[in-house]
Amino acid sequence: MRHQCSISVGPARFRIGSAWRAPIEQLRRLYADYPGGACGNDGAADFTVRLEPVSPLRRLFRPSVAIAGDYMLPEAAPLALRHALLAAEMGMNLQMALGWRRHLLLHASAVERDGRAVLMTGQSGSGKSTLSALLGEGGWRFLGDEFVLLDPATGMVHPFPRMISLKNEAIGAMEAIVGDPSRFGPLLADTPKGAIRHLRPAADAIARQGETVRPALLLFPRFGHDRAIRPVGRDEAFVRLTQASTNYVTLGERSFAGLTALIGAVPSLAIDYRSGTEAQQLVEQLFAEQAA
Repeated sequence: MRHQCSISVGPARFRIGSAWRAPIEQLRRLYADYPGGACGNDGAADFTVRLEPVSPLRRLFRPSVAIAGDYMLPEAAPLALRHALLAAEMGMNLQMALGWRRHLLLHASAVERDGRAVLMTGQSGSGKSTLSALLGEGGWRFLGDEFVLLDPATGMVHPFPRMISLKNEAIGAMEAIVGDPSRFGPLLADTPKGAIRHLRPAADAIARQGETVRPALLLFPRFGHDRAIRPVGRDEAFVRLTQASTNYVTLGERSFAGLTALIGAVPSLAIDYRSGTEAQQLVEQLFAEQAA
């Protein structure tokens, strides 16, 4: 690769290579405050991600980016060069989903306050990423919006505070709340998921990404429905979490023990809401009730 840098997020380190300079420069800016600083090239990497042209001709003429690396999906469609930053983030997520073995991975978001974490998982469009971003700007420590890394042996969660991927209407809402334009990446219009803009987490979340935390509450959020709260039984929660994990089968008995301990230790609740403000109020209410 002609251009490259290394990025550390939580316990994972990625080496990103690109046939083009632009996506590496974007990564350098957005990840400047992460360990290693400004996307340095020193140190061994856990995973490699490569942004490659579909063919030699397509590097310059109608450039098209194929995502490659240690782990790949051969059938994945290439992205336009203007979406190369998204391709890099997708490549990093792919490496974690298919290759990470140190923790049980849950496709979930998480925030922390007073040493206690709230985990949130749901289907795409449930609002968990936007909700974690809102809470991260409202007195909570942002732990991650893509993966929750659960240690099956200790039950502790390791932060994975990568860039927050904001989509469509959530972009304007978070721009108004954050205010600081330097924390945002470029607006990526017309991606396969609509408009996307990445947000760098608050400085505290990045500085403390080595601090593990114990889960206190498990939520299954659902956006677009009237406000409601209902308990989720242990059997239902267990099934939902196995479906949300990308390495449950790979880790085998460790996964079963870790999920069983998690579900037995923390309350599981489903919440419905129609706005970010309503969702924040629900989380605050439920968190306070568990602490009482």
